[in-house]
Amino acid sequence: MRIVQLGTSGLSGLRGQLGRGLFTRVAGPDGPRNRARIHETPGPRWFEPQSPVRRVHGDASMFIGGLSALLLQSLHPLAMAAVAAHSGYRGDPWGRLQRTSTFLATTTYGTAEHARQACEQVRSVHERIHGFTAEGDEYHAADPHLLGWVHAAEIDSFLRAHQRYGTNPLSDDGCDGYIADTARIATELGVVDPPRNRAELAELFASYRPELRATAQAREAARFLLLNPPVPLAARLPYGVLAANAVSLLPSWAARELRLPRLPVVDAWCVRPLGSAVTSAVRWAMAPSRPTTS
Repeated sequence: MRIVQLGTSGLSGLRGQLGRGLFTRVAGPDGPRNRARIHETPGPRWFEPQSPVRRVHGDASMFIGGLSALLLQSLHPLAMAAVAAHSGYRGDPWGRLQRTSTFLATTTYGTAEHARQACEQVRSVHERIHGFTAEGDEYHAADPHLLGWVHAAEIDSFLRAHQRYGTNPLSDDGCDGYIADTARIATELGVVDPPRNRAELAELFASYRPELRATAQAREAARFLLLNPPVPLAARLPYGVLAANAVSLLPSWAARELRLPRLPVVDAWCVRPLGSAVTSAVRWAMAPSRPTTS
């Protein structure tokens, strides 16, 4: 019994250490304070506790979905030019991740007032981001059409990841519900008439397809995310598994545009099983600790 208790205590300590490390990386130094504000402030929320958006955004599959979304979003030359010039993804990649994760948590779980404030802050930032691509095309981050692509690529990637790696994949109605939930956030950010079900999302994707291509900036960003990530040496292997699964999650045409190799047999027998294993490990590490019994 003593050996079992020691083993359980050791596992609990390991889980706590891994969970704190992951949370700090994703949420940043202000993570605990932001978490308390988001979850403990009383008031009405945009989404009910059992809503699809809460199920998707609260699952560890978001690690894969988020990486895949960045790759997919980069295929719009105007969006990629704005990111390359203004986001600081190379100089401050963890800061960008932490700001994004805080925004997602606030709009998904926070009070309606805090969610609106978060969206207003993002819209204010977008208004200041404008410029020209290397080819001379003008971009403005507040452009509703450009915002529509960023939103569509993001929710498509999050949903794909959840359905493949999530602990409880959504039903067909749940998938439509997730898209409808996220439409509320998109509207607050300035997206005009965002999709509200899978059919509308597919139609929107088809309408953007002629505009999408991999620029040199997009391929450079993909190399940075997949081959030179700013992660500690000890985390390179699990990160590599997440990155490989992010590529596997992409639509085939998107992987071809970015010149990312895809081997169906390797995906099915190696990449996806490893992705499920690492996602489960992340889920285990970040699960709330339960008191042990003697």
